[in-house]
Amino acid sequence: MIMQGQTQGRLSREGERQARQLAERLDGTHIDAFVSSDLRRAFDTAAIIAGRRRMAVAVTPLLRERDWGDFTGRYIPDLKDEPWPENVETADSLCERARRFIGYIKREYPGKCVLAVGHGIINKAVQAVCHGRPMSGIARMDNAEVRVLVF
Repeated sequence: MIMQGQTQGRLSREGERQARQLAERLDGTHIDAFVSSDLRRAFDTAAIIAGRRRMAVAVTPLLRERDWGDFTGRYIPDLKDEPWPENVETADSLCERARRFIGYIKREYPGKCVLAVGHGIINKAVQAVCHGRPMSGIARMDNAEVRVLVF
């Protein structure tokens, strides 16, 4: 497994299948808008889901994955004994970006039901900020998992 970070990446066939299954599971669920990370792998996921409804997807860099700095592109098992690079995006920076994302949604989509597609760690940061908890208190999300946040 490679540390993708903020690289564009592509959905695997399995990822495409998961997105199609999620789109089907969400049939009948009211969604006013779709917002995605501007990284291709998240956007493609959102586009599969929104496409089933013939809706557009807005993009924002606020939902990008964590910037892993010098760890980006490296094989994850090889990193366990490596010192943490200074250029890895901090948890505080992630939470600030999550706060800005929540502000963006409140401003641009007031009172709307928005399906947002991001990446593992920024999703965790958004949930932590929304619930007023540390990121360590938020369970890891599976691919194509949905969690409902109200703000």
